[in-house]
Amino acid sequence: MQVKIVRWGDMEKAIELAQLLLESHQDASWELLEAEITASKDSLYIYENIITAAMRHIGHLWETNKITVADEHLATSTCDYLLARYIWQKGKDQPIPSIGKKAMFLCVENEQHYLGLKMASQLFIEYGWETKYHGPNLPLEYIKKAAEEWKPDAICLSFSILYHAEHLRPYIKELEELPNHPAVIVGGRLLSQYEFDRYGSENTLFLKDLEDVNNWLDRHRHGVKSNAGS
Repeated sequence: MQVKIVRWGDMEKAIELAQLLLESHQDASWELLEAEITASKDSLYIYENIITAAMRHIGHLWETNKITVADEHLATSTCDYLLARYIWQKGKDQPIPSIGKKAMFLCVENEQHYLGLKMASQLFIEYGWETKYHGPNLPLEYIKKAAEEWKPDAICLSFSILYHAEHLRPYIKELEELPNHPAVIVGGRLLSQYEFDRYGSENTLFLKDLEDVNNWLDRHRHGVKSNAGS
């Protein structure tokens, strides 16, 4: 099992952000992120050490009955706003040239946890990819049809609930067999705890966290093939 080590100073900021998200303080949440941007922290750092850590803390509060489902949903909604504002500001401050590649992002059927997927899609944007973010709970038939029409170079799947892994095999098989043979990338917090290779093929990419996503993007700045797992 891979363990993420977060420094105490970062964890303090993450806990502070978690409280702001739970109280739906959009402007104060943005000011906290702005301070990290001013300190020259990159997106990977902000996503992993601040936002993801904050949402994991909120998840822990929910699991220990310290907050309600309504509280968790409010925090998620506020975080969604924060991510949208962040990527808009990044694009405004640093226009990114397109590399001519396209990627689609979705959660498998019945999966509702989407913030990690959204951060992954934003990393792709920063590397010059054109993206389509389809969000949570997208049945296979609909993403297959959309992919046949748009012909993405990569399709990124996410799940966070263990029993949703049963959906992986048909998604991966049918999407990898599309005529343009897109790379299929699977992510989610459970990949750092369990092995899911049996659900895919030798071409399927299983990326454990946003650092893995960022490293893969860095290695494939100029394009991607369906077997580009190296």
